[in-house]
Amino acid sequence: MIRIKFKNYIKKHPKRFIVFGLVVIWYYFCLPTPLFENPTATVIETKNGTLLGAKIASDGQWRFPETDSVPNKFKACIIAFEDQQFYRHLGFNPVAILKAIQENSKAGKVVRGGSTITQQVIRLSRKGQRRTYFEKLKELILATRLELSTSKENILELYASHAPYGGNVVGIDMAAWRYFGLPAYQLSWAESATLAVLPNAPSLIYPGKNQERLKQKRNRLLETLLQQSTIDSLTYELAISETLPSKPYVLPQTAPHLLDRIAKKHTGKRIQTTIDLIVQKQVNKIVSKHYESLKQNEVHNMAVLIMDVDTRKVLSYVGNTRTDKNHQKDVDIIKANRSTGSTLKPLLYAAMMDKGELLPQQLVSDVPTVIAGYTPKNYDESYSGAVPASRALARSLNIPAVRLLQQYGLQRFREELNMFKIKGLTYSADHYGLSLIVGGAEGNLWDLCKTYAGFTGTLKHFEDTSSEYFINEFAEPIILADDSVDFGKKTSQKPIYGAGSIWLTYEAMKKVNRPEGDEAWEFYDSSKEIAWKTGTSFGNRDAWAIGTSQNHVIGVWIGNADGEGRPGLTGLNAAAPVLFDVFNLLPDSKWFPIPYDDLVMTNVCSKSGFLASNHCPTKQMYIPISGRETRPCSLHKLVHLDLSMQYRVNSSCEPITEIIHEPWFVLPPLQEYFFKTNNADYRSLPPYRSDCIKESQARMDFIFPKKNSSVYLPKGFDGKINEVVLKIAHTDPETRVFWYIDNQFVGTTKQFHEMPVLPKVGDHLITIVDEKGNELKRKLTVKE
Repeated sequence: MIRIKFKNYIKKHPKRFIVFGLVVIWYYFCLPTPLFENPTATVIETKNGTLLGAKIASDGQWRFPETDSVPNKFKACIIAFEDQQFYRHLGFNPVAILKAIQENSKAGKVVRGGSTITQQVIRLSRKGQRRTYFEKLKELILATRLELSTSKENILELYASHAPYGGNVVGIDMAAWRYFGLPAYQLSWAESATLAVLPNAPSLIYPGKNQERLKQKRNRLLETLLQQSTIDSLTYELAISETLPSKPYVLPQTAPHLLDRIAKKHTGKRIQTTIDLIVQKQVNKIVSKHYESLKQNEVHNMAVLIMDVDTRKVLSYVGNTRTDKNHQKDVDIIKANRSTGSTLKPLLYAAMMDKGELLPQQLVSDVPTVIAGYTPKNYDESYSGAVPASRALARSLNIPAVRLLQQYGLQRFREELNMFKIKGLTYSADHYGLSLIVGGAEGNLWDLCKTYAGFTGTLKHFEDTSSEYFINEFAEPIILADDSVDFGKKTSQKPIYGAGSIWLTYEAMKKVNRPEGDEAWEFYDSSKEIAWKTGTSFGNRDAWAIGTSQNHVIGVWIGNADGEGRPGLTGLNAAAPVLFDVFNLLPDSKWFPIPYDDLVMTNVCSKSGFLASNHCPTKQMYIPISGRETRPCSLHKLVHLDLSMQYRVNSSCEPITEIIHEPWFVLPPLQEYFFKTNNADYRSLPPYRSDCIKESQARMDFIFPKKNSSVYLPKGFDGKINEVVLKIAHTDPETRVFWYIDNQFVGTTKQFHEMPVLPKVGDHLITIVDEKGNELKRKLTVKE
């Protein structure tokens, strides 16, 4: 019957029905979605929600992204103060509105508001609207619509997020930090009550002003809570005794450069990061402490990065020191490309061992070198002659690294570096040349730490998976708490280099000289066993130190952001002390287990490090499986001596039955010249006995000039041209050497084989002949 009447009514009054329908449709769609479109601050937190820093919203307001929960204390305070019937009405309170009208009419001015929290949320969303009765009607309608579209809890969250707190402070989260220096959930009852009354009269918010009025409002609210039994009498007494905030607090800026990095992709969002708050604060203190010392040398910038190897999460991110704008304090050094110094050397050593082209203790040449016009030098400009590869890496010697890169192949190594995705490496092999390995390229702290973490992860996963690898071992590290690294599928194929070569590289890096004051580190059981590498760029512009344990990778860069070099700024002296201070913050971890399945125990020459030959003293050590294909030692020769073992002899002067055959370690002349000055136990070959027919051997080499070199004639302070000193190394210094320039005899040397000459400008041929008939030639170009 009712349905029939309704149909008849529609037939009789179709316009009314249409109008009613339009009103219903308008009512349904009248509430904007979203309700608030204000820009918000970019906020970064730890995984448990602790604030690390924030960047102000684009409209200049300190407005945090909407909260997803309102603290219980603040919730109780705001309901008791603003809207005690909040959970009972549908958006407006008729009784409160009537009382407000009566009191305001009686007073002749506004002394009481009748708006509910829901209506206040609507008013906040319609900012800028004139306060008229018609506007109040709109707010009432929209408030009912809001009540029907969402929960009471969400309405409270909207209010707490958008309530004004004076000045440019908006929302409970920002207000709690601004006025109490605390997150909202840690506020006391008195502090919560203070923030509950402030949106009602935000003009009161001036630290140090209007304190008495603000205190009265707060205490009346606390009394209401006592009367409602929300708090007990003791809590009330303690609360009213609390003082009001007297000054604004500065927001935490625990990781400002990470905030800037995140803000570029997540502007206006609340982002939880992987940062460990305790570690981050401790690293900040370490950086500040070292900066106070470094700035005495006019070194102003530093960056430190800590990664967790297992998860690749960034635990600490210090992009720069807290210096000033004159020294580029806002530059995030972690992602700035700088000269890599020696930080790529471990990659080359691992590559060569992985391919079976280098053994860990194999002697490599460390002598004056010129390659295609490039003259590398060691940092201290000294020469070892020959040095074990592991020792060359530990000492970060440049000449062995350059010579090994030439041996391995510049183009080949450059192509392999692409697999590490170091963003600063953008040019071809020809552009870098052999200086690639000693700082001629650029990289950033993020990518270098990522690379070392990939090495460590390769080694760990090989152990954890019973000798398997993951295809995505060199994955990008993560800084967002909800992200995770996908290492990909397991495979028996090594991702880049095998676990064995990485372990042997780390063994060498474990023996790097420690910073001053920590020289005896290896004698203490509690010392941290880490593999680490320093680096110093040309001109002392960049100081690096990167280290890894089983669990963490730490990277340190120190220098000036504008590229100014400073004397004494080196990786060992400046960056390494910071590295070890940071490692001391972290738990100890055991040294890497031996990857037995990617190594083989074999006999090597105890002196040369090559695979043992028949004449070598031997020792057993682990080498990569591919290392079994390297050539055996050629530096041990069978030497024929007389019975006194002081002279070499042969059948021309000694009966065969009286010749002693002795294995002898013999280096090439130039290597020997420098080697024996650093190795007192090195024995040069004995001379031939005078009655023997001597065997011809090339036992000398040029120290200067180097191959294909040119020289400018030096001038003294008086303006006169000084002589050029030619120099050779000879295994028998007592042998006389005859010197010729362009086939013209210029002199003889003995013992000290140095010849000062004054050649004319142009090309010359230097010839030396010793009294045993050995001859060497070298071209020299003299320029003005």
